[in-house]
Amino acid sequence: MPSITLPCPAKLNLFLHITGKRTDGYHDLQTLFQLLTVGDELRLSCRKDGQIHLSPEIPNLPTHCNLVYKAAKLLQCATGSPLGADLHLHKELPMGGGIGGGSSNAATTLLGLNHLWQCQLTINQLAELGRQLGADVPVFVRGKTAWAEGVGERLLPVQMPSLWYLVLAPDCHVSTATIFSHKDLTRDTLAITVAAFLEKGGKNDCQPLVEKMFPQVRDAVDWLDQYGLAQLTGTGACVFAAFQTEQKALDVYAKLPRHLHGFVAQGVNDSPLHQCLP
Repeated sequence: MPSITLPCPAKLNLFLHITGKRTDGYHDLQTLFQLLTVGDELRLSCRKDGQIHLSPEIPNLPTHCNLVYKAAKLLQCATGSPLGADLHLHKELPMGGGIGGGSSNAATTLLGLNHLWQCQLTINQLAELGRQLGADVPVFVRGKTAWAEGVGERLLPVQMPSLWYLVLAPDCHVSTATIFSHKDLTRDTLAITVAAFLEKGGKNDCQPLVEKMFPQVRDAVDWLDQYGLAQLTGTGACVFAAFQTEQKALDVYAKLPRHLHGFVAQGVNDSPLHQCLP
């Protein structure tokens, strides 16, 4: 049976403004999803028996809760495909880091199995399926660095300069649900335009709260601030700073104290995943 190995690229939220709370419990927001060159890797192989097998097991994450497994079952149900899959996830991105690991895994599963199973769903159809799995999944399905509004589902591709990013991953797991439900979260930031962000930048409304709740995040921000503007991505825990060249990012990376870990990646406008699909 055919198989394919595909990347699951990471993302950064270059800013995150929360402009209100909706009646359904979700939040209205504005953000810019910046795709990166690094991420996880997923090997997908067809099965004739219709079974979905995922390996390896991830501690404290039951298989039926893993977004890779959920994405495969969702596509199977939506299309009525009689085929199954063996899915092997090589995990590099930290969980709870705000860099899109699980969402990107789900998107790669949808796109990869759509190809292997010959489902012939369109990108729009796959993005709609992805939205059922999480608000960040559609941006990975569509594969473009993009401005996002609503709960993150309204996407407008944006061409960004190819900067280099040093991303630090503090040793903690930040729950998105915990941050968005916290009473101290800022929820009334005024909406801005793409042009205003490109001219003046933005902030992450979650950052003050996450720094207060997680000293590891505050420590990473304080260290990285010495070399560039350190910002939280998503609800955290990862923080990042932008650099004009790879060498400048690597020079700072070489100075990392032992208790901090991270990686250097380039920002791209087109997803590495889409470039690998047949």
